[in-house]
Amino acid sequence: MTAISATLSLSSPHATPRARAVAIWLFACCAMVFATLIIGGMTRLTHAGLSIVEWQPLVGAIPPLSHADWQILFAKYQLTPEFILRNHDMALSGFQSIFWWEWAHRLSGRLIGLVFFVPYLWFILRGQLRGKLAWRVLGFFILGGLQGAMGWYMVQSGLVDDPRVSSLRLAAHLGLAFLLFGLMLWTALGILQPRRGLGAVSPTPTFSSARTGNADVSRFTRKLGAALIALVFLMVLSGALVAGIHAGLAYNTFPLMNGHLIPPETFQLQPLWQNLFNNMATVQLNHRTIAWTLMGLIPWFVWRVRKESPAARGIALVLFIWLGVQVGLGVTTLLLRVPVHLAAAHQAGAMILFALVLWVNHAIRRQN
Repeated sequence: MTAISATLSLSSPHATPRARAVAIWLFACCAMVFATLIIGGMTRLTHAGLSIVEWQPLVGAIPPLSHADWQILFAKYQLTPEFILRNHDMALSGFQSIFWWEWAHRLSGRLIGLVFFVPYLWFILRGQLRGKLAWRVLGFFILGGLQGAMGWYMVQSGLVDDPRVSSLRLAAHLGLAFLLFGLMLWTALGILQPRRGLGAVSPTPTFSSARTGNADVSRFTRKLGAALIALVFLMVLSGALVAGIHAGLAYNTFPLMNGHLIPPETFQLQPLWQNLFNNMATVQLNHRTIAWTLMGLIPWFVWRVRKESPAARGIALVLFIWLGVQVGLGVTTLLLRVPVHLAAAHQAGAMILFALVLWVNHAIRRQN
């Protein structure tokens, strides 16, 4: 518990109060991205993502204020393929129930932009952000804008003939959110706890080196950690493909897939690469395969970290425990045929797992 508390502390002796303010702000932005991910998951799972058919960055933040406003929005939705082919018997009250999820998701994205940009200007004017760090953080703002644009590009794919968003665009939208989250988290950790023997990448020149007194972590362990970051990110993308084609509703058995280790229909589409994106058997098999791989590699990584890095033992143990929680959520979601709240929890759990893998990697790199 002492190791965990030391890792979680924001009162790092290696950062000035002005620098800690920047780190806390970035952590807050990470928390908002996480909240937006949860809302976005609920939006997708309640089939609310196509309820708003226009992108209005400013005016769209204002919800319908009168019955006439609701009628106008509902009339626009009634022209979409989703209403015509699936929800033709939907009343205004039903439309309102799905509208609020999509509106909340878009509003949360707007709030992230506001909470990010206003403090950014404040820190720039006060000299708390400058040099390479200022440019890097500005890159986060641009990436956030691209992520929002990808969200609208994804929605557009479901407003044409087939009322289902492109699974590839969904994966890109989710992947950009995880990338933004990871970059902000890594930067905030670097401000609080810079690497040993290096000047901190910080908004002020008063950061000191973060010497832990521990032996260096082996090169192999660091490479294994980096590979796990990439593998968890790949798992997230594969999960988006599962969600995009509703592959979680097929093969609801575990550990075998309807009695097969590899279903016979895994490679039935031609050309073969189509199976990677459009075949429910292949897409779910890929997601399971990555999960099995992580179940083998993460415990090994945690064992090596706990042996080589006393300072990272606590957070490595949390990573090991959360892996079990995340796998349990995934299996339960599958066996129960994707109930909304469990599926949303599984998606949120993936971001927590990603954050923990990043955190452990950052902790072991401080020693080298």
